[in-house]
Amino acid sequence: MSRSRSSAQLTDLVRDLCALPAETEWAEFKHNNENPDEIGEYVSALANSAALVDKPFGYLLWGIEDGTHDIVGTGFQYRTAKKGGEALENWLSRLLTPRLNLRFCEISIDGKNVTLLEIPRAFGQPVQFQGQEYIRIGSQKKKLKEFPEKERMLWRIFEGTTFEDLHAASAIGADDVLQMLDYPAYFELLKRPLPEGKSGILETLESDALIIRAEGGSWNITNLGAILLAKRLADFPGLGRKAMRVVVYKGTNRVETLKEQVGAKGYASGFEGLIGFINGLLPTNEVIGKALRSVVPMFPALAVRELVANALIHQDFMVTGTGPMVEIFDDRMEISNPGVPLIAPERFLDIPPRSRNEKLAALMRRFGICEERGSGIDKVVFEIEFYQLPAALFEARGESTIAVLFAQRPLTKMDKLDRIRACYQHASLRYVSHDFMTNTSLRERFGIKEGNKAQASRFIKEALDARKILPYDEHAAPKLMKYIPHWARSSLVDR
Repeated sequence: MSRSRSSAQLTDLVRDLCALPAETEWAEFKHNNENPDEIGEYVSALANSAALVDKPFGYLLWGIEDGTHDIVGTGFQYRTAKKGGEALENWLSRLLTPRLNLRFCEISIDGKNVTLLEIPRAFGQPVQFQGQEYIRIGSQKKKLKEFPEKERMLWRIFEGTTFEDLHAASAIGADDVLQMLDYPAYFELLKRPLPEGKSGILETLESDALIIRAEGGSWNITNLGAILLAKRLADFPGLGRKAMRVVVYKGTNRVETLKEQVGAKGYASGFEGLIGFINGLLPTNEVIGKALRSVVPMFPALAVRELVANALIHQDFMVTGTGPMVEIFDDRMEISNPGVPLIAPERFLDIPPRSRNEKLAALMRRFGICEERGSGIDKVVFEIEFYQLPAALFEARGESTIAVLFAQRPLTKMDKLDRIRACYQHASLRYVSHDFMTNTSLRERFGIKEGNKAQASRFIKEALDARKILPYDEHAAPKLMKYIPHWARSSLVDR
């Protein structure tokens, strides 16, 4: 459902479902069936079947007679239903793989109670319940493995369907589209004049697959349109948890939260406000060095902007129940997004990013929100070096990708791992800029005085011993030694 539906809208939906033919793969009607295990199996079957017939949702209804689809009312109440002492809704969510954003609704029609469960279609993989996949064959619930042709068809659908293509809201009127999407922001970001008339606006949004025409002159809002331009992400089931969450902690751990806020708008329409909000939370530092004496935010604004954009763009939307997050501590800032990175984190700087969400990434680039392909992380590292901050940390933790920016810290307070990481990133940045790391360049990066070349040499040796860098020419004189990142070994012959 697009937004919290009114009683009238829910009544219309139930009546439309009751008007369906007796054998419908994506809708099931029950009177009082309260068996939790059977409900879980139906959720799996309806989610998978909805994907097969290209429906955004499957539906399970209580209070409807199965054969006639007459509204007879039900005594089933999902709010009090339990399995082994656990609330039914939580129990179902826990045993479904992947987890789904299920939505129960209760409505009274003609004085009779009806309960409706809206089930998002399967995406990326079949939905399992307790490790078993189900499907609907006509009006019958069956195990998917018993119908290999259906399973093959389902996987073909998954391979050809992206998150951006799925519907965030279905069969809504043109006025609802314009009410739910911040369409003026779309034209402003692209520096294009606002078309005259409703039809011109809709046609332009349609050209970028933000909306799609539906039956009867209605429209579907795609996930791409909603995630970029929603006035309120919470109006779209499943997308509310994908809003950026910003948390400020006291100290260096997560024991005490000082401030927490969850973004409301779409990624594109709300990006500048998000960045302004984050930067407004950051303390400032007095910097003396290549940047001269100046008061700057604890973290470079360009680095923050690029990493936040990356977290939004490269997340795995299949990881449910969580979203991108910015966490601010006294000594660092962690920017995370759901999903294991598609390339090794230590290669973020030199390998163009692979995105799970190419349409989202392309539009964010057109909007000027993120850098062109492959030019973002090198700018992050450049900014960090310019302000002589500890090297950033890029890593995968569980099902998430993390980027950590560290506050300014004297070189004497950096440990060996900090120095090795900085040395490696410096060599990588120089290499992708068609240059080499040297003792001189490393001293400039750390702010080491010229008379202390031995200190820089010691840091270089640490990185060499850790096999993070290599000599460009092992036979060069010590004063002429140049260094490259370890992954550049294969290009030594060419260079």
